[in-house]
Amino acid sequence: MKTRTLLCFLVVLFCAAAAYPQVKVKLVDPAATASALKAIHSPHMVMTPESAADLHQLLLMIPGTGGHAVDFRTFDSCFAAMGYHVISLDYPNNVITTVCSKSEDSTCFDHFRQEIVFGTPVSDKVAVDSVNCIVSRFRHLLVCLAKEDKQWQEYVQNGQPRWDKITVAGHSQGAGHAAFLGKHFTVHRVMMFSGPQDYMQLFHAPARWQFLSGRTPVNRYYAFLHLKDPFNYEYQAADVSAVTQFAVTDTAMVHPGIPVHKRKHILVTDIDKNDKHGSTLRLEFIPVWRYMIGAPAAH
Repeated sequence: MKTRTLLCFLVVLFCAAAAYPQVKVKLVDPAATASALKAIHSPHMVMTPESAADLHQLLLMIPGTGGHAVDFRTFDSCFAAMGYHVISLDYPNNVITTVCSKSEDSTCFDHFRQEIVFGTPVSDKVAVDSVNCIVSRFRHLLVCLAKEDKQWQEYVQNGQPRWDKITVAGHSQGAGHAAFLGKHFTVHRVMMFSGPQDYMQLFHAPARWQFLSGRTPVNRYYAFLHLKDPFNYEYQAADVSAVTQFAVTDTAMVHPGIPVHKRKHILVTDIDKNDKHGSTLRLEFIPVWRYMIGAPAAH
């Protein structure tokens, strides 16, 4: 068996550890956390790691357009097996981000993100109120979990998320929401998979919110992109560069099953798969995920 094939096999076995009973999986109906909330696609998905492996860090995963929280069971399980508490959030995500790509309004993406994340009524592309926005849904879920299980209490302070203990991640549309949250809160890390998609084609530039100084230091942002992503790698790379302030050329090619050794924040694959946009979530890239979140390499 070739070395790379063996490594891929081993990382899949590692992720299978998430099926062990020590990792608790729970589905939470948004309505159970607050009466005004409603499920969009599915319940929220919550994972609690084995107590002996607990790293006392939380990963919030935000799905992309139309994505269900429960679709991320395999992805979330890998991080729970590493020792992270994990939440995949159900939220209003039926409108694709690229609805703003050819807009003549330079604030289109800014308002799109603001309304979905905070519920501010500023976008003509979406209709998300302050109760059903990402921040509200996440806060209500955390408070509910903390009341039921003391393991979750460390992620809540005065009824609000302890952002400094939370890594925010997202795929596609969710990648942009994760970066937007990093601009507004001091989070532990930001992980962007196959996004953001906030490039304004008529202005030949990333949306302006991405250039703003944020609360999270730029060295805590990491992105993982596919070179042939159908949403346009060049646009995504420009967006990531705007968010992180790292040069577009400051990238490292990564490969399935191989740990990341170069100290880069923009990681790129050219893996030959049909679903190139979703390829950054494939199990072969667990070593890349470990690098992005700052976990020690598996032995």
